[in-house]
Amino acid sequence: MKRSLPDGLTRRARSFLGAHAVHVDAGSSREKRQRYLDRGVPAAVVDRMTAFHERWGGLVLPPAPLYDGGPLPLSAHSPEERAPGDWWFEAGSPRTALPYSFMVGPGGEFGIDGERWTPLHAGVEGWVESVALHHHASREARRITRVVGEDVERVDLDGYEPVREVRGLADTWWRGTDTLVAVHRGEADCLGFPRGRTAWIYAGLDWWGLRGGLDDDEVV
Repeated sequence: MKRSLPDGLTRRARSFLGAHAVHVDAGSSREKRQRYLDRGVPAAVVDRMTAFHERWGGLVLPPAPLYDGGPLPLSAHSPEERAPGDWWFEAGSPRTALPYSFMVGPGGEFGIDGERWTPLHAGVEGWVESVALHHHASREARRITRVVGEDVERVDLDGYEPVREVRGLADTWWRGTDTLVAVHRGEADCLGFPRGRTAWIYAGLDWWGLRGGLDDDEVV
């Protein structure tokens, strides 16, 4: 199903979505809204879920390299109050059986919830940007190295700058002179499993490979 692409993303991410993502029917936001109101979910929380549904609902991304590919599709459901006034809701069902759920936190963070809540990115936009950047870097890099466990902490990021559009929290991206590094600590933090730390190093990139033709933080 064709639908306009969400705003607030870089041109790189929008190009990625236009070429590789699809939309499926995620149901009526109006019906979902009334159903949650009838269950006593506060209107402000339902408003958040409705906004998520109208912007992201039904979006199917290509698989991410970790988290068994990510949610399929993005969809707001199952609101839950964890503390007075603090509500989370699920961001979509996992593609495979996982020991955690994909959630949106009370501040709009996108993350995973298992043994503990672990925000990966400061917003869903960051997740989309990260998946798009993995796709871009994997095509442009001359050499790709995967590092796991304690070795992740030995990756030298001195002189690197953060890739701000991914809005990284537990998962971050870093840009060097000819290298992009993605550091993923989400599963390690969520499951209390330090060996779950993973870094992807995309080396041998030219200017296009490093930035995808974008200026820093360029969004449309």
